[in-house]
Amino acid sequence: MSQTTKRALEASLKNLLLKKPLDKITIQDIADDCGISRMTFYYHFKDIYDLVEWSCMEDATRALAGKKTYSTWQQGFLQIFEAVQENRPFIMNVYHSVSREQVERYLYEITYGLLIGVVEEAAAGMQVREEDKKFIADFYKFAFVGLMLDWIKNGMRQEPRQIVGRLSTLIHGDIGRALNRYRTDL
Repeated sequence: MSQTTKRALEASLKNLLLKKPLDKITIQDIADDCGISRMTFYYHFKDIYDLVEWSCMEDATRALAGKKTYSTWQQGFLQIFEAVQENRPFIMNVYHSVSREQVERYLYEITYGLLIGVVEEAAAGMQVREEDKKFIADFYKFAFVGLMLDWIKNGMRQEPRQIVGRLSTLIHGDIGRALNRYRTDL
């Protein structure tokens, strides 16, 4: 029941974002649209930004399901782009509101989760310190999120497949080369 209510609150928020900016939406607006009481809202979320963050993470989890391997990272990135594009009104509204940091944090978290899985898989059988693996994943995380934020800022005009294709060409084999440079077993 709890997940059902959370999803209903998320749907109400996304519906309201089609009509007005995030900073003009109240908890009462969401509760009314959802057909619940304000107290029910507070049972699930501490404020609207908590709901926004939960919504972002739910979308990310769905987008990345099973796409955290070396052979599927491009598909994972494409699905992140597609999830953002699918939720364009939500993302653009949140991005242009006072909670831009939530969009950035969301993108950093999901991208790191994808990349650390790729790095771990590519490092199998190598002796590479955990801090070095994290550094490599962070490096690529910041590059990808920078591209994504620029894409969002510019109105999501470029085709996601084109961006991911260009990114794939740029970093093809680079994660493996980076890991080889950090090996401690040579």
